[in-house]
Amino acid sequence: MSRRRLFLLLAAALAVLVLLALVFRLVRRPSRLPTGHLVLTPATLTDLPGWRDDPVAQAIPALQLSCRRLASLPGDEPLGRDSGGFAGTAGDWRSACAAAARVPAGDDKAARAFFETHFRPFAAADGGERSGLFTGYYEALLQGSRKRSARFHVPLYGRPPELVTVDLGKFREDWHGKRISGRVEGSALVPLPDRAAIEKGALARRGLELVWVDSPVDAFFLEIQGSGRVRLAEGGEMRVGYAADNGRTYTAVGRELVRRGVYKPAEVSMQSIRRWLESHPGEAEGLMDTNASYVFFEETRGAGPVGGPLGAEGVPLTPGRSLAVDRQHWPLGVPLWLDATAPAPQENQPDRPLRRLLVAQDTGGAIRGPIRGDVFWGAGPEPESIAGRMKNPGRLWVLLPAFLSGPKAPSSPLPASPPPPR
Repeated sequence: MSRRRLFLLLAAALAVLVLLALVFRLVRRPSRLPTGHLVLTPATLTDLPGWRDDPVAQAIPALQLSCRRLASLPGDEPLGRDSGGFAGTAGDWRSACAAAARVPAGDDKAARAFFETHFRPFAAADGGERSGLFTGYYEALLQGSRKRSARFHVPLYGRPPELVTVDLGKFREDWHGKRISGRVEGSALVPLPDRAAIEKGALARRGLELVWVDSPVDAFFLEIQGSGRVRLAEGGEMRVGYAADNGRTYTAVGRELVRRGVYKPAEVSMQSIRRWLESHPGEAEGLMDTNASYVFFEETRGAGPVGGPLGAEGVPLTPGRSLAVDRQHWPLGVPLWLDATAPAPQENQPDRPLRRLLVAQDTGGAIRGPIRGDVFWGAGPEPESIAGRMKNPGRLWVLLPAFLSGPKAPSSPLPASPPPPR
C-alpha cells in the first residue's frame, strides 16, 4: 500500500472518530433551555438542603399572613397572573391555609409535619441555570420633619396624580408581566422626569412632599430598600412605603463605581457605596443621577409598630422569612426554600449558611429573573449590616399544594450542577 493511500485512510478514520465523538456528546448532553423563564421539576423534601435543621415554625406566621390575603380572593382567582398561574387558584390553597392556622405557635415538629403533609416541592431553574443571585434589604430609619427647614430639606415625594401605569400583558401575550409608567401628553404616553430633573425641582411646589429628611444619601438608599421609618422632629415616627416609580430604567450605582474603577465587583456593598457618597459630596449627586429611576412613597399604616412594613402583597413583612421576588415569574404568597449563604453581622467574618423556608411577599425594581431574590432582614443596625453586604449565589425550591398536578417538567432533564460556593 502506498504511503499516500495509507495517509488518506488514516485521515478518513480520524474524521469518522471525530464525527462520532461529536454525535456522542450531542446525544449525551441534555438540551439547555434558554434563560429568562422559570423551569420547575418535581423534587422531594429530602432534596432540600438543611430541611431537617430549619426551625420552620418561624415561617408559619408569614404564611398565615399570606393566607389571610388569599382568603379575600375569589376561589377561582389564579395565583400570580403575571407568573402564568402555575400555582393554582386561591381556592386550591384554602385547605392548606386552614391547616396552617391550626399549627401551634413555635412547634417545629408540628410545622414540619404540616408542610410535609400539605405541600410538594419543585426545584426551580432559570432555563438551564439552577443558581441565581440573592441579596438582602432592611427597613431604613431616617431623620425628618413634616415641615421643610434648613436641616430637613430633602423631600420624599408622593405619587404624582398624572402618573399612569400600563399593564403591557393586556396588549400582547409575550409582554405578560411587564409594565410601563408615564404620563399622558396629548394622545401619547411619555416618560416622567428622570432622577436628575426631579432633584432639580421638576416636581417641586406641587404639594407632593410627604415629609422632608436631612440626607440625600439616606433618601437614595430608602428608595433602594422600598420602605422605612422617618423619626419626626415633631415627635413620633411615620412609616413610608413604595407607591410607584417614574418608569425609568433602574441602574445600580455600585456597577457604575466598578465601571469607573473605584471598586472591584467583590468590594461593592451598601456600606462601601455609602462611604464613597459621603466622602465625595461634590460627586455624590452626579453618581446617584446615573440611576434615572425615582421612587415615590406613601405613608403606610396598619403594619403596627412591631410588625414589618407592608410588602407588595399587602401584608406586613416578617424579618428573615419574607422574600422579594420577580412577580413576572413568582406569585406572591407561595413558600420558597432557599439554599444560599448570608453575611455575618460583623464585617470581616465568614458568611454563614442560609437554608430556610421563606414566603414570597414583596418585589423590587432590581429583582429580575426566576432565580433572584431579596431577603427582608428587619430593622436596626444588625439587619442593615447583613442586608447591605448580602450578594450571594443560591438556589430555590417552591412548595405547592400536594394535590395539584404541578407544572410540567422540561422535556429533558437538567444536568446536575454543583452547589453554590460557600
